[in-house]
Amino acid sequence: MLYKFKSRAAADLILLEPQGRQILQIIGKAPASTGIVTAAQIPAALAALEAAVAADEARLRETAQQATEADPNAPEDEPRDTVRLRQRAAPFIDLLRRSLQEDCDVVWGV
Repeated sequence: MLYKFKSRAAADLILLEPQGRQILQIIGKAPASTGIVTAAQIPAALAALEAAVAADEARLRETAQQATEADPNAPEDEPRDTVRLRQRAAPFIDLLRRSLQEDCDVVWGV
């Protein structure tokens, strides 16, 4: 299943179900089959996403530092081709920023 996010301020954004659900949960919306992020809710949604991305990056740095301290010669636990929250959220953050500038709502559907 796919989530399709639409705004008059930007092109449509399509996310796979797991990523769409994760983004919606981070911004405090129920991952329903349809919904809306009003223009008034966008600043809070942006703040929540940016905080989640920062927390995820901090957790990764802390984990890497602990692993290096434990055994400097140990191989990495996580493969380099893993897509991080920062990368998954970037298009949605851009959509929200453009919508905020144009004072437009963002709607979604499955």
